[in-house]
Amino acid sequence: MEQLRILLIGKGGREHGLAWKLSQSPRVEHIYVVPGNGGTAHGLKKVSNVDHVSANNYPNLVSLAKELNISLVVVGPDDAVADGIEGYFREVGIPCFAPTREAAEIEGSKTFAKDFMRRHQIPTAEYENFSDYDLAKNYLATVTHRVVIKVSGLAAGKGVIIPTSTEEAQEALKEIMVGGKFGAAGSSVVIEEYLEGNEISVSTFSDGKTSKTISPAQDHKRIFDGDKGPNTGGMGVYAPVPMATLEVMREIEERIIKPTFDGLKSEGRTFVGLLFTGLMLTATGPKVLEYNARFGDPETQSVLPLLSQETDLAEVLLACTQGRLDQVKIETTPGFACNVVIASDGYPDSYSQDELVEFGSAPKGVMIFHAGTKVVDGQIRTAGGRVFAVTAVKDTLEAAVASAYEGVKTIKFRNMYYRNDIASR
Repeated sequence: MEQLRILLIGKGGREHGLAWKLSQSPRVEHIYVVPGNGGTAHGLKKVSNVDHVSANNYPNLVSLAKELNISLVVVGPDDAVADGIEGYFREVGIPCFAPTREAAEIEGSKTFAKDFMRRHQIPTAEYENFSDYDLAKNYLATVTHRVVIKVSGLAAGKGVIIPTSTEEAQEALKEIMVGGKFGAAGSSVVIEEYLEGNEISVSTFSDGKTSKTISPAQDHKRIFDGDKGPNTGGMGVYAPVPMATLEVMREIEERIIKPTFDGLKSEGRTFVGLLFTGLMLTATGPKVLEYNARFGDPETQSVLPLLSQETDLAEVLLACTQGRLDQVKIETTPGFACNVVIASDGYPDSYSQDELVEFGSAPKGVMIFHAGTKVVDGQIRTAGGRVFAVTAVKDTLEAAVASAYEGVKTIKFRNMYYRNDIASR
């Protein structure tokens, strides 16, 4: 059996989680992470960082892949996927686990995604798209229901505003479209109805013909306890979600996942990769909140630890690129996973960096996935807003949550912050 040399693009907790699971494959000879973080720099067998090539310089990444004799490229970040990084490797015949630029537009443009759902009768919130500030402002003045404002472009998971009043909505809209809070990503916006219910996400592998969904998960997007404060990239995730019963998952598959893949294919945008679907379980059924065209973060740090030891992630990803997903098994273990994100105080706004991290002895079975970290003179220092995701897998959700928080207590750095209520909804 051919040994695999993997090039993994990215530097977050998601990429540390992917490297951790991929390194367990007997087929994997080595994983090169560009640029990686403090967690992928040491502590994982068969994993090392490459920091002399930029993760945004796709031609140079292709040259690196050729030089290292790479047999599979795995892409983490949303911007690389939306830029069409897959095409650069396709041109030289190197398998790349990422959708095409055309398929990835389902994440890269909220405007496209909402119109796509309307075209294919996929349940979602009622909405209007705007690229003109005055039209958007006037529309907001006429609606009588609560709204959500979404920047159309990529905004690192922070481009969703949930105002609690008309005044707050108008202020947020002005900051986005006039003040340029999110740059070009906010040049157009989606204004949609606020949906009540329980929010979950599902992650689905696709090879363009076959799709397989793994454990449903629930993230906690707001920065403060009680779901208060601004949105973040995610502050903690547990999986599976008890309210996502077999019946609910069947409905999601039939009314949302299958029509999404079929719709993309019918438009010449066949999706190969991982589709992350954010959903609201409303009183009238599941509705789509958003699509991501890659692994979620921090969802990855909970759903991958739930995959069985027999599930070879490297083989799954390679099978997707080769159109043979129907030939591989994806199994999950019984039990629950919970991760708690440790952030730098001040995130998602301004925060300090380069703080020295001290580690105690983590409880058995607790996994510490690095996100915003770096190695300086042999020591781990902070290098981002979200710094760690601490994950535990146990037989019950309560035990997984308790164990994850025990793990959190073994990490210390100046100005660290985390929510205290993950999985308490």
